[in-house]
Amino acid sequence: MEFPAEVLTKSRTGKLEVRALDSRGKFLMCKYLDPKTMKPADKKRKIILMDEEGKTREFFIIPLKDGKRYLMIEGEREDSAKPENPMVWNEREGKAEPLWK
Repeated sequence: MEFPAEVLTKSRTGKLEVRALDSRGKFLMCKYLDPKTMKPADKKRKIILMDEEGKTREFFIIPLKDGKRYLMIEGEREDSAKPENPMVWNEREGKAEPLWK
């Protein structure tokens, strides 16, 4: 099968690969703040991905010691422990808002 040059890429080992769409959607990035100081409580971040069908996946993004690379760990699914309508604090607006607008 032939592919347009724009979708072809080479791996680190030089192997030719096709860059194929897995899913498309939107994302939300969260950081964690100390509620007293509003300064970062931790360097980790959480990214929540939502595909076109509304399915979500959560990943923690943890910086490595070199400061240039990150470890990404998928969050465990504990739906019963999560709030029914999770919110996020919007620093710019100074209020809580739903994760997805």
